[in-house]
Amino acid sequence: MKEDATLHAEPEAGAGRRALVIGASSGIGRALVRRLAAEGYGVAALARRKEELASLREECAERGTGEVLVFSHDVQELDEVGGLFERVVRELGGLDLCVFAAGIMPQVAEDEYDTAKDAAMIAVNLTGCVAWLNPVARLFASQRGGTLVGISSVAGDRGRTKAPVYGATKAAMNTYLESLRNRLADHGVHVCTIKPGFVDTAMLGGADDLPWVVSADTAARRILRAARWRVNVRYVPMRWWWVMAVIRAVPSWLFSRFRI
Repeated sequence: MKEDATLHAEPEAGAGRRALVIGASSGIGRALVRRLAAEGYGVAALARRKEELASLREECAERGTGEVLVFSHDVQELDEVGGLFERVVRELGGLDLCVFAAGIMPQVAEDEYDTAKDAAMIAVNLTGCVAWLNPVARLFASQRGGTLVGISSVAGDRGRTKAPVYGATKAAMNTYLESLRNRLADHGVHVCTIKPGFVDTAMLGGADDLPWVVSADTAARRILRAARWRVNVRYVPMRWWWVMAVIRAVPSWLFSRFRI
C-alpha cells in the first residue's frame, strides 16, 4: 500500500489541543507527529536522536503546522522521566493525548540466546512504556480526561520462535494497557492498544517479501482514527484481526511447527 501523497490537515480537530509522542524520531512516531501538527495540535516530540528531532521540527515548521517542541531522551533513563514529563506538560500548556511509540527489535537468530539484547528490549519496549505512561495516567485521572495510546504489535498475540522476547514485551504491554484501561474507565480516560502488522519502517529491515506492508503515514492515520473513535484494541490494518484470530486458535503443538 502506497504512502498517502499528502497530509490531510484538519485544523479544527486539533486546534488548541496538546499531544506527546514518545519515540518520535522515526517510523510511526514521526508520522504521528507530522499528522498531529498538520491538524493544529501543539506536539511534544520525544526521542533519543537529536538530529532526527531537529529535522522533524524544521519539516513541520516549513509546512506551517502546529508547534512542535522536541525533547531528547532515552526511555531507559528512568530517573529523568518525572522531571521531563512535568517540563513537557508545562511547556505544552497541558496534555490531551499521549502516544508511546518507542520500541526496538534487534535481529535475533533462531539459535541465539542473547541476554543483553533481550534486556534492552525489555528496558525500552516494556519498562520505558510503564515509566512514561504511569505519570500520564496519573495526570489524565486527575483531570478526568485524556487519550492514551500504546503502539504494541501483532507479535504479542502468540509466542513465536523468531522473536521470543520482543513478542513477550508486546504481550506484557497489552496486559498493562488493558489494566490501565480498566483502572481509568471511571475517570473519563480512554486507553487505546494498537497492534500493527508489517509497517514500512527501519524496524522492518527493508523486507520486500512480506504481505500487507503499509507505510508509516498510513499506519499513523489509522491509529489516530482508532483513538478518536475510542476503540479499545485495533489491528493496523484491520485485516490482521482475522489473521490473528486464526493464529490464536491454533493449538500450541501445531503452532510450534510453523517456525514463525
